[in-house]
Amino acid sequence: MVTLRELLIALRGTMSEWLRLRWTDLQFTEGRTAFFVVVVLLALSLFMLTARRLLSRKAGRTQLGLPAVLPVMRRSYLSATRHAAFLLFLLGVPFFAVALADPHTAFTQEQVSYPGRRIAILIDSSTSMVMKFNSVKLHAQGAPAFYTAVAAAEQFMRLRMKGPYHDLIALIQFGNEAYVVTPFTTDYQNVLLSIKLVSNPKEWGRFSDWGTTIIQGIEQGAQLFKTFNFLNASGNLMLVFTDGRDDQATLKGKSLDDLVAEARKNKIPVYMIRTAYNLKFGDVLQDRLWKDAVEKTGGRFYPAADEDAILNAINEIDRLSPGRIDVHQYTAQRPRFAGYTLIAIALWLAAGTLKLGFRHFRTFP
Repeated sequence: MVTLRELLIALRGTMSEWLRLRWTDLQFTEGRTAFFVVVVLLALSLFMLTARRLLSRKAGRTQLGLPAVLPVMRRSYLSATRHAAFLLFLLGVPFFAVALADPHTAFTQEQVSYPGRRIAILIDSSTSMVMKFNSVKLHAQGAPAFYTAVAAAEQFMRLRMKGPYHDLIALIQFGNEAYVVTPFTTDYQNVLLSIKLVSNPKEWGRFSDWGTTIIQGIEQGAQLFKTFNFLNASGNLMLVFTDGRDDQATLKGKSLDDLVAEARKNKIPVYMIRTAYNLKFGDVLQDRLWKDAVEKTGGRFYPAADEDAILNAINEIDRLSPGRIDVHQYTAQRPRFAGYTLIAIALWLAAGTLKLGFRHFRTFP
């Protein structure tokens, strides 16, 4: 079911696209058809008006006797507003005609904006992730928390794919070291395939960096944003799935506070879902450390003690402000009728609302 927010985003995107169009760039495939339809409709309208005028001349049935209008009585200027509904209908006809002519652009190069985020997904693959985490709804491959974390990352991906977003998504796997599995891309199927590959039991068994260094993963994620020149852009987000059992607060001479300050400066909020089964906030010794750290970046810390907590965290992150993605777009033979159709429908709906909802637009002055 399409939510109201998704509908508003789609409408805004359609209008933004229409506003960027130049009339000289449009080509019309069905121009003759649209012209013929408009001429036929106009002829039918004139015929109906003529027939109505001729039939209305029967004396005694269609004529009314009215009292004399005294010269001192002034004509109401507001009486002309009763034609507003009809005028709105007429305004919608040219837009409908243009849409019917099937406008399209042969080739365009433009910078466009879409709702979406640049999301780096980090998955903890360390030894401590072998600890049990019961899950049913996520359909994890096995009992270890690692499989639950991977299934949660896949669930988050599918939520974003269902929405009206054009996200750029990257996948990072970390333990003692961090590795970019998939750089930022809009190829969501490629990211999903990468998630399935890293979750393969044999591949996880070959992962040699069994320690947990969360700060290493965050630093690698920040470097990836820097490599793609996404720093200080709106819509950045780093999502970390980990059991949080790590208290290392320095990396390559930098403290955790330094990395946190750098992430906040570069507008990269970190959202951490701590996957430790049946352990509430504070039951894992390092909870306070990571909660303070990620909240300083502008993100949030979710102590997920069960599957429902993970799902709630994923849904909340998905509902956050969608951000904006600016990309250079090249298109060929792209249809452009949506904006004209939307305007015509809006004008006709407004006309129908005035006509049916207000008596003033259905009466004589």
